[in-house]
Amino acid sequence: MPTQIIQSESNGRTYLRVTGEMMLDDALLLERLAKEIGEAEKQPVTIDLADLDFLDSDSAPILRRIQVSESTDIEGLEIFVQSAIDMAERTSR
Repeated sequence: MPTQIIQSESNGRTYLRVTGEMMLDDALLLERLAKEIGEAEKQPVTIDLADLDFLDSDSAPILRRIQVSESTDIEGLEIFVQSAIDMAERTSR
């Protein structure tokens, strides 16, 4: 299933809802979008991963990098996604 990124706005915040499967190129695109939106619109960005079906191991370090960004939050992390991000954090030190 291809990755879809749907942008919406509410209460002064931009939301990026991600569905489908996330591969490395998708994660890099998501990172770039979140950064560009945050800089252009001067408002915080929330990435919603609740409907994500698959995350490849190369994407986890990118999500970790997004997660530590000051202007971006990640919501809807299922246990397998959180485990992948935690593993990427442990191996990046």
